[in-house]
Amino acid sequence: MRNLDETDRRLIATLRGDARMALSDLALALGLSRATVRARLEKLRASGEIVGFTVVTRSDVARDPVRALMMIGIEGRGTERVLRQLQGLPELRALHTTNGRWDVIAELGADGLEALDAVLTRVRRFDGVATSETSLLLSTRKSAG
Repeated sequence: MRNLDETDRRLIATLRGDARMALSDLALALGLSRATVRARLEKLRASGEIVGFTVVTRSDVARDPVRALMMIGIEGRGTERVLRQLQGLPELRALHTTNGRWDVIAELGADGLEALDAVLTRVRRFDGVATSETSLLLSTRKSAG
């Protein structure tokens, strides 16, 4: 993996705002030539720093009017079991292992607060879940995709 310089970081930040931006528009926004932007993008993709591009649609957000991040602490050696149980939840949108205070962060989506409460209750009852904390996502100001 290559070290990112300030130009690479600015390019990635600009793409996070609009991953479909034309090369000429990227070049203008960054004060670079089109050829430089194309070469940098190719290097970032070849190195694996950029692994893909995505689209977030209105229906993606509409299907989950209530979204939350559930931070989960797991006791003992139950991590793999808890991960398997979480992956079986239809409300699960993404699952992340972490370091620090929490072992796992689950991104959840539901059609209402009662449905979210039900899934949170189910997760808290999983064998191996020691503690949890949940934060509702109120709005998405920017999505990295």
